[in-house]
Amino acid sequence: MNRDVSSLSALQRPTRVRYGVLGFACALSMITYLDRVCFATVAPYIGKEFDLTRQQLGWLFTAFALAYAMFEVPSGWMGDVFGPRRTLIRIVLWWSLFTALTGAVFPYPSWPWFAFTAMFLVRFLFGMGEAGAYPNIARSFHNWFPFQERGSAQGTVWMAGRLAGGLSAFVVLALMVHTQTPAGEPVVLWRHSFWIFGGLGVIWCAVFWWWFRDRPEQHPGVNAAELAHIRGGEIAEPMHAKSRSESVTLAKKSTDITVGAAPETGLRQRPDSVSAAGHAAAFTKEPSPPMDMDPFTAEEESLAQEGDSHTNVPWGRLLSSINLWTLCLMYFCGSYGWYFNITWLPKYLNSTYGVSQETHGFWTMSLLSGAPLLLGSLACLFGGLLTDAFIRRTGDRKWGRRLFGALGHGVCALCYFLSLTASNPWLFVLAIALAAFWNDLTMGAAWASCIDIGQHYSGIVSGCMNTVGNLGGAAAGITTGWVLDRFAPHGWTVNFLVFGAVYVVAMLLWLRFDATKPVVPAA
Repeated sequence: MNRDVSSLSALQRPTRVRYGVLGFACALSMITYLDRVCFATVAPYIGKEFDLTRQQLGWLFTAFALAYAMFEVPSGWMGDVFGPRRTLIRIVLWWSLFTALTGAVFPYPSWPWFAFTAMFLVRFLFGMGEAGAYPNIARSFHNWFPFQERGSAQGTVWMAGRLAGGLSAFVVLALMVHTQTPAGEPVVLWRHSFWIFGGLGVIWCAVFWWWFRDRPEQHPGVNAAELAHIRGGEIAEPMHAKSRSESVTLAKKSTDITVGAAPETGLRQRPDSVSAAGHAAAFTKEPSPPMDMDPFTAEEESLAQEGDSHTNVPWGRLLSSINLWTLCLMYFCGSYGWYFNITWLPKYLNSTYGVSQETHGFWTMSLLSGAPLLLGSLACLFGGLLTDAFIRRTGDRKWGRRLFGALGHGVCALCYFLSLTASNPWLFVLAIALAAFWNDLTMGAAWASCIDIGQHYSGIVSGCMNTVGNLGGAAAGITTGWVLDRFAPHGWTVNFLVFGAVYVVAMLLWLRFDATKPVVPAA
């Protein structure tokens, strides 16, 4: 179907509504990390109040991780079928409810297993909801961002999440209230933190429902120039080039452009823009040099205009795609090494260097534990900008994703190997934080690749990648402990050699991956 809007875009400066979409996605990413890290921060107090063993507390963490991995693909499928707007509203309200309910579970001394089971169920249902966040963000970015901006958009989203994860402990600790019982026993009030964070999700849903639309054609604030940019009409032209003289060709008659919805785009036009276009309708820009175009097919546009979406998902072709499995296995390897930062790092600092809150103070312990996430947040943004800048400059999407993925994971492996030479906790954390930086440098390219090869199945593809990645994190948690027992007293040395080795494998998988090969080629 013809989607030419160049007569309008030649006379307009593109609006920036898509950055509002990015802002909502970043806010949601921060909320996801606030909600999940909140539990990790108050877990010692929950364990004490509910009289939980370390194994029981571990199962509460596992409940979230298990549900998060199980429901990535189903929630991504929902976004592809029903659209990200309706899907995100439902899942955010769902997990916000169970975030708040976390603070509504109380211990029952006479029925200790009842309280534990209730908390386990709440954590599982919370993970079920959060599983859909990033696949549906990726699905919305497929509609709202051109190829050469998707890496930086995804990098910004992950920067926001990592930053919130690094700062969440400070926020939660500031919200907790230390008081005493009538009997004079010290007690920590933590439940209201979950109620506040649950309320943030509800507020996000209300504003998001009012402002967001699944496609730019449906948003009244999007003009023809921005739509042309999103669909690839002007992606090769830098801003400063607009002042140059341009070749023109004979265009449609002015009667083709009418006030209201453009017949072929569904975009509502402002009267002043239409008037200007009518005066210059005899001219249109000559096409820019050829680059990758967004495969927004006539079938998909027809479905979008009818308010429907595809329900006959070609699962066989998706799950048999070597390119998809290459991407998923790469993410498995990356998550396997990265999960050390949010699981075993505090224990390693304590067992190897004697670092704890009691010996080094709250701020030192928090800084050493949070440094990988905080430094990684910068890399998420930086890596996204790099992959998009490369594509804009060269037009090569395959190496634009591949290069920074392979580079990031390759240097990350080196940092893990170097961490074995650290003589004090500061040098060790510096090596691990740099490893996290180079790992997160790949995040923009990885998630943009889901959109590139998934296209209008990008929600499902993102869910597949994140499912396999979280399985890698779960495997790391189990395997790391087994290695510590099996290879004592050299267990940590073996673990860091394994972490570095899996990143080498991730680098090799990047060199096999091709972002220009969709999992379901256009007919």
